[in-house]
Amino acid sequence: MNDDPMQALVQPATASSDRALAPDIVILAAGESTRMRSKTPKVLHPLAGRPLIEYSIRLAESLSARLPTVVVGRNAEALQAQIGDRAVYVHQQQRLGTGHALLQARPSLQGHSHAVLVFYADMPLVTLESMQALLALHQHNLAHGGVLTMLTFESDSPRGFGRIVRSAAGQVLAIVEEADCTPEQLLIAELNPGLYCYDADWLWRSLDQITVSPKGEYYLTDLVAIAVQQGCAVLAHKASDPVEMMGINTRVHLAEAEAVLRARINRRWMEAGVTIVDPATTYIEDTVEIGRDTLLLPGVHLRGQCKIGEDCRIGPDTTLVDTTIGAACRVQYAVLEDTLLEDHVEVGPFAHLRNRAHLAAGVHMGNFGEVKNSYLGPGVKMGHFSYVGDAVIGQEVNVSAGVITCNYDGARKNRTTIGDHAFIGSDTMLVAPVTIGAGARTGAGSVVTHDVPPGQLVLGVPARLRPPREE
Repeated sequence: MNDDPMQALVQPATASSDRALAPDIVILAAGESTRMRSKTPKVLHPLAGRPLIEYSIRLAESLSARLPTVVVGRNAEALQAQIGDRAVYVHQQQRLGTGHALLQARPSLQGHSHAVLVFYADMPLVTLESMQALLALHQHNLAHGGVLTMLTFESDSPRGFGRIVRSAAGQVLAIVEEADCTPEQLLIAELNPGLYCYDADWLWRSLDQITVSPKGEYYLTDLVAIAVQQGCAVLAHKASDPVEMMGINTRVHLAEAEAVLRARINRRWMEAGVTIVDPATTYIEDTVEIGRDTLLLPGVHLRGQCKIGEDCRIGPDTTLVDTTIGAACRVQYAVLEDTLLEDHVEVGPFAHLRNRAHLAAGVHMGNFGEVKNSYLGPGVKMGHFSYVGDAVIGQEVNVSAGVITCNYDGARKNRTTIGDHAFIGSDTMLVAPVTIGAGARTGAGSVVTHDVPPGQLVLGVPARLRPPREE
């Protein structure tokens, strides 16, 4: 066991962490989100591919081995459905302020830990490094009799944040909410974003000392003045990047945070060996994985659970959603959704793959083609202006221009099966269910309504076996 219990506070949690040494983390998520003007709770709005609250949960998981406690309100059911068993939930039945919200966690957390870290669920830009710096300063503060440590930042755009009031000697004296500031206090540039670390015993004792505000609410910010009145030191770590402290209250804020996260994500991948030609037009969600030496051209959108291998060339103007791509693939001017490409596959331009499309190694799919819920075997060549749906195609098959698998009969989807080395002529219609044998061929313009034996040629409308040639 670590001889210095507070050292655990400044290290990311590991599987071997002593849970008794980890801080309790409380995430405040009971807000009504009225300014979002949405039926969806604010903290469930998507941001760079994840729900907003996911960033707070992931941050908590990096800071402590303990499950975070999430204070929820009317949005409880939706939040619990999203987060599941990654958190403990307490309910704030009445909206009586942040102090009242934290009070709801006291019965379940009092006596559990020596430190309590509190932050909001709508601050997705706070970095692990800033929170570790806060915890390190809190360790120092505790060693010198302090009980409260906070993050602050400086900005010329206060966005409604409270002001940090300091003494002439620079000691923190109080937090004054913007609505209560004097004209002089409104000029203070140091702001309070609402991220605190407390001595746990002091916190749970002191919450009852918060008095009700004129609005009928209890504010956590009052704990600063309470600590100062008791002669306890309050320290503040000033964040180096004010952008981290951005809270999300409106859809405008959501868009601003998206831009920041997108720049961070793009930079991370470029530093990992991915070439992004134009970061300003490249959108990569936080859930994506990309292999090194892959090239992303302008207009690329990578969304959901995408995995891209090494040495690929994606774009320009290509969207991938929940798609896995192997090594050395080329995809341009295309939309791929729920698709798997193996190595050395070429797609596009102007192609659409969806609904469990699977292209095996070496497949070439030309322009203006569509594949849906189908498997194309190794080396398949699929010409332009073709549609393949609900099909299984063997290896080295040629699917010429204009080929269509007629998979829907008005009531159900039917399957087409094409054997290895078959040749499907231009403008062939394969009326499913139908099987084309290995090495079989169809003539241009054929409408195939019956199975074709291996090695045979069918022609016409409807397609019939070509009779053997007379010698």
